[in-house]
Amino acid sequence: MRRILGGFAALLMMGSAAQAATDLDLYFPVPVQGKLANEMQRLIEQFDKTHPDINVTAVYTGSYDDTNLKTRAAIKAGHPPGAVIMSANFVREYAINDDAVPYDDLIAADRQSNADFMAQFWPALKLNATEGGHVYGVPFQNSTPLMYYSVDAFKDAGLDPDHPPATWQEWTDALRKLTKRDGDKTVRYGLMMPGTYDYLGWLTSALTMSNGGQYYNPDWGGEVYYTAPSTLGAVRFLDALVHQWKVMPEGVTDANAVTTAFFQGRTAMMLLSTGSLGFVRDNMKTPYKVAFLPHSIVNAAPIGGASLIVPKGNSPERRAAAWVLIKWLTSPEIAGGWSRFTGYFAPRIAAYDLPEMKTYIAEHPDAKVALDQLAYARGWFATYNTVGVRKAMEDAVQAVISGKAKPEAALAEAQRQADALMQPYVEQTALKLPQ
Repeated sequence: MRRILGGFAALLMMGSAAQAATDLDLYFPVPVQGKLANEMQRLIEQFDKTHPDINVTAVYTGSYDDTNLKTRAAIKAGHPPGAVIMSANFVREYAINDDAVPYDDLIAADRQSNADFMAQFWPALKLNATEGGHVYGVPFQNSTPLMYYSVDAFKDAGLDPDHPPATWQEWTDALRKLTKRDGDKTVRYGLMMPGTYDYLGWLTSALTMSNGGQYYNPDWGGEVYYTAPSTLGAVRFLDALVHQWKVMPEGVTDANAVTTAFFQGRTAMMLLSTGSLGFVRDNMKTPYKVAFLPHSIVNAAPIGGASLIVPKGNSPERRAAAWVLIKWLTSPEIAGGWSRFTGYFAPRIAAYDLPEMKTYIAEHPDAKVALDQLAYARGWFATYNTVGVRKAMEDAVQAVISGKAKPEAALAEAQRQADALMQPYVEQTALKLPQ
């Protein structure tokens, strides 16, 4: 009888333990092509098996912008997700709006300082993970823009694929040679790049940075430099690529159309995230290479990708469980595996000490280019009202590459709109006088 009662008690205890498991939902986006959603589901299943006290549900939330909207809606409704893989350039805004909780106490409980914790990640990632000395985001998947180019197209144009263009002048010269026409029809463009929201702002900021500019104030969320010479020069360059030299198609093209054109030989080059490396590697049937973004004045490129945040409104238990998940996802082993699968570089430096990562880099030298470019990487555009302020610029650039506006007028309007959107924050901060 005691054995039966003892067994029954054990079952009750097991049931109690199972009921005590902390439920956690993880919002995650898929901003580039590929099979990332399936791989994320597999990772979460692996985590759940090895962490029976935490039950994580992975929730696919669309693009980075979609994920931001859904997260804000959930916070407002009082049901925030336990953790979010959030576009790294939204971290500042979540901190400004008090919509995310810093990790400082959790880091301290692990007997680390914030500086020691962030030192585990590539230095260029710090700006989009911290705000006011506090850690709000843990880097998870990160990227820089890369120049992808077809080896066959280079050879066809009499160019050396082992020496891609490094400056804007070399780039322009190469694009003229790479562009092929049949009468009035262009059968191969020299360059294509995504012109849709989010991607376009990122690439425009990349060109601005390589033209010597900042694009935005990296130290404060109330200032952008849309009419600065560095930004104007970058947009003039895009305008000339489309309308003067006709080496890039007119109008707005999305990432899927860009990669399809590259795979089919209808463009010799494309600007795309390193996060697309895995997709390109799986689908490009002819030889290709990748290189740094060419520069006008300085080598520079913005960080892209996402960090893990914990939204405000979670219970202490859910927050603690989220911290366990976040540390697991950003461990060298998991971060390294995600990098090999996707093409994003692993933000955790120690991942590259693993034997499997050393083998991967040796077998796929294209994956090393983004790491090398990190030496010149800068923070990703981050302001108060990031999406609206960024969209003001993107609308301007879309109008320019579509032939509907000239750079000077378009950027002046973008600056006016951006200033108006940031004005409430400016009044609360930089223009607010002491009492």
